[in-house]
Amino acid sequence: MILGIPKRMLIIGAVLIGIGLIYVVGQGKQFSSGASSGCRVTVTADVLNVRGAPLATAELVGKYNQNAEIDAQPEVQNGFRKLADNKWASTQFLKPVDEAKCTVPPPAPPSPAG
Repeated sequence: MILGIPKRMLIIGAVLIGIGLIYVVGQGKQFSSGASSGCRVTVTADVLNVRGAPLATAELVGKYNQNAEIDAQPEVQNGFRKLADNKWASTQFLKPVDEAKCTVPPPAPPSPAG
């Protein structure tokens, strides 16, 4: 007994806390922003830097290795494709997968004045 608590209870508690920590830490690793847009890309660079904004000077928030196939969004700004919320990568090093829907549809024409 330690502090009046049986060792078995302390061990079980420690294991449960460890499992909880692994679960919480693992949640932060996901890049998905919800429903898939149908856009998938392959990384062509040796290592692709993922930025927090569509700027080359933005904070580095992750990396992908060459040939990684990842979900992306059709949105492109300043030469960066949106991968998920606050996750952007240079289009120079991304190649859309065959049949992927990675283009932004054109805006609808204006309604005629009635």
